[in-house]
Amino acid sequence: MSGYMGNRWTPEAAHRWFERQPWLVGCNFTPSNAINQLEMWQAGSFDLATIDRELELAASVGMNSVRVYLHDLLWLDDAAAFLDRIDAFLTVADRHGIRVMLVLFDSCWHPEPALGPQPPPREGVHNSGWVQSPGVAVLRNPAEHARLEDYVRGVVGRFGQDERVLAWDIWNEPDNGPEVALCDPAALRAKADLVVPLLVAAFGWAREMQPMQPLTSGIWLGDWSAPDLLSPIQQAQTSHSDVISFHNYGIAEDFAQRVKWLKTMGRPLLCTEYMARPAGSTFQAILPIAKEEQVGTFCWGLVKGKTQTHLPWDKWENPNLEGLKEKWFHDIFDADGTPHDESEVAFLRLINRLDEVTA
Repeated sequence: MSGYMGNRWTPEAAHRWFERQPWLVGCNFTPSNAINQLEMWQAGSFDLATIDRELELAASVGMNSVRVYLHDLLWLDDAAAFLDRIDAFLTVADRHGIRVMLVLFDSCWHPEPALGPQPPPREGVHNSGWVQSPGVAVLRNPAEHARLEDYVRGVVGRFGQDERVLAWDIWNEPDNGPEVALCDPAALRAKADLVVPLLVAAFGWAREMQPMQPLTSGIWLGDWSAPDLLSPIQQAQTSHSDVISFHNYGIAEDFAQRVKWLKTMGRPLLCTEYMARPAGSTFQAILPIAKEEQVGTFCWGLVKGKTQTHLPWDKWENPNLEGLKEKWFHDIFDADGTPHDESEVAFLRLINRLDEVTA
């Protein structure tokens, strides 16, 4: 496993890149007929017609970018065909004026991914079929890591000079998983010992391919007000990222505070997950701050579908927001293109149109 990191972008280079972009407004995209990354991308269920129709919805509210998850098992199954499907996706996105952030690894939800037909959604359960990449067994087995290196090098090598790709998210929430839910410090330390070497190596594999796009991995937990408060995983994420990314599902004041903390790192900021209506993280609350502070934003979800992310997180409760009980948690449109909230869609079109006028 190579430890060579190449050259992380300087803050000046990162800001030069960021200044060439429009204000980035987008979503985390999974088509409505896919329960997870595998169903989205596998040959038997890859559906460009649905992707095209739903990316048109994203463009209709002024979105110019999407964040999309890949999976290492797709590379193992048929690397060449997988790359061709990514290329086809990028072509459709480009036709709608949308650039794509590609996510290589993910520690969220089910730890034992498997190729083939994916399970149906579990009734009433938010994101019931999402899978980790790599699975826990692979994460723990160094003998499997060579194929992970091939995957990273292969995908970044193919698309690292492609203008349709906006950025590379090396690893989504690498410190997520059962250990977080249990709040077990010993388990968290064990996870860091397992993940950090592979996370750092994955940054290195990607960087060795010399992509024109920046690399990042978003932090999401805890207090970021001082460098020594970051966990070992967060220190690895931020110290190897060209642009700093983060997740925030808090109210406007919390979002603004976290932006203030992260700006001390001296690099451009991307909020790669936000928007949970009952939590107070709404477009109307967050986007004006993000626009003023020049933070790129990617909400969670676009079209209500098999991920069921319109449903609340498990055991989610917020008794202070009684009026939002009937609101979807995430997602913007129903499968037929009907907005969940017409005023929300009008707001998105307004804030993005104003940005175009004043740019």
